Amino acid sequence: MSTLTLLLIRLAFLAILWLFVIAAVGVVRTDMFGTSGAGRKAGRQRQPQRPRPSRPARGGRGEAHRLLVTSGALVGTSLGLTDQQITVGRANDATLVLNDDYASSRHARLFPQDGQWIVEDLGSTNGTYLDRQKVTQPTPVPVGVPIRIGKTVLELRR
Repeated sequence: MSTLTLLLIRLAFLAILWLFVIAAVGVVRTDMFGTSGAGRKAGRQRQPQRPRPSRPARGGRGEAHRLLVTSGALVGTSLGLTDQQITVGRANDATLVLNDDYASSRHARLFPQDGQWIVEDLGSTNGTYLDRQKVTQPTPVPVGVPIRIGKTVLELRR
């Protein structure tokens, strides 16, 4: 093998190695600090277009009144449900702060819409699961169905 060929192989390997390192740093940065500025701006533009609930999510017979942690480090923790969204993640500004290595900083959110609660994954690394199904789009959450975020399991209760 010629010296030139060997040098080109070494340079290609080095370039691939650096691309891997840059990608890994990008994933860690996104997990620690959230999405980039462009992603946040896009999220702000979509938010006003979401329909607001015509009435608060509380009340009614079959509607949920609280969010209960059924498994994980915060087992037994209960949050009363109002007409405000609930953010879940490791970030200190989240409504429910998880001390879970498998949860992202801003992992998921639950929000009321048309009298029911909706779960939405916020681009987390490990995903949000609703009764063993990965949440890929905003999905209605029935009462008593487990929502898994890392090692933590949440349920809506009456």
